[in-house]
Amino acid sequence: MKIKLGIAPIAWSNDDMPELGGDTPIEVCLSEAKQAGYTGIELGGKFPRNVGAINYLLKKYNLCLPGGWYGSLLRKRTVKEEWERMQDQINLLEKTNSDVFVFADISDSIQGQSKTPLTQRPKLNNNEWKEYGKKISEISKKLHDIGLPMTFHQHMGTIIQSEKDIVRLIENTDDKMGLLFDTGHILFAEGNYLDICRKYINRINHVHCKDIRRNILDESLKKDKSFRDSFLDGVFTVPGDGCIDYEPIIKILKENNYKDWLIVEAEQDPVKANPLKYAKIGFNYLEKVVRNCEYEIS
Repeated sequence: MKIKLGIAPIAWSNDDMPELGGDTPIEVCLSEAKQAGYTGIELGGKFPRNVGAINYLLKKYNLCLPGGWYGSLLRKRTVKEEWERMQDQINLLEKTNSDVFVFADISDSIQGQSKTPLTQRPKLNNNEWKEYGKKISEISKKLHDIGLPMTFHQHMGTIIQSEKDIVRLIENTDDKMGLLFDTGHILFAEGNYLDICRKYINRINHVHCKDIRRNILDESLKKDKSFRDSFLDGVFTVPGDGCIDYEPIIKILKENNYKDWLIVEAEQDPVKANPLKYAKIGFNYLEKVVRNCEYEIS
């Protein structure tokens, strides 16, 4: 059985904080991703917003585009309003042969605020879940019908952050809504990533391999820091450099015939954490783990 290894461009250039790698050309990001061994890279803000230009770059560096982040405001918008705003991203992903549509809800998100502690993040009220789930199900059906499955990204600082949020989201949506399984965000939210992987493996259609530096996480939680300050402190890193053992995770994926992408993703300051060096650490570690679990890399 084969699995695919990709990476997110956030290691080289952070879309939310242009001061982190903002002067790094997209060509450097693509060439180093390929040099590190990856066959795919997710869409990021440094990419041109032109299908022809994107496909030219992908062909030049022999890379695929697994998908790309879309930050929605669906909590506040109607399905019709959100669907209209999604069209540009849908067009780019469809015409670059992407596999998934990475969907997150950033309504009232505090992920970019430096002084707002994570305990003050937005939450859905009990009476909102049913209607919210209905809206997500409608959007996911629309994406399914055009052959670009939704993968919903649970994310720190947003309305879908905790393990409890993930459970309620799945309980209130149909199975056309796929789940993006992000190890780092789940652990940061003090969730049990192995339990989530086992329970919802049939909904998982995309995986972000984000590792955690445990000492920095503990300090962040103790002091109730903001998400922004936490990642600037270095809470995130690549697999093989943090506290997460990926072998049990990969075994669960393998036992359940997961054949899609593993994406290395770690927000770090590229001045402190050389992107190529850490891209190689992540690739080499995951390559060893997936082969130990009897996967082939495609």
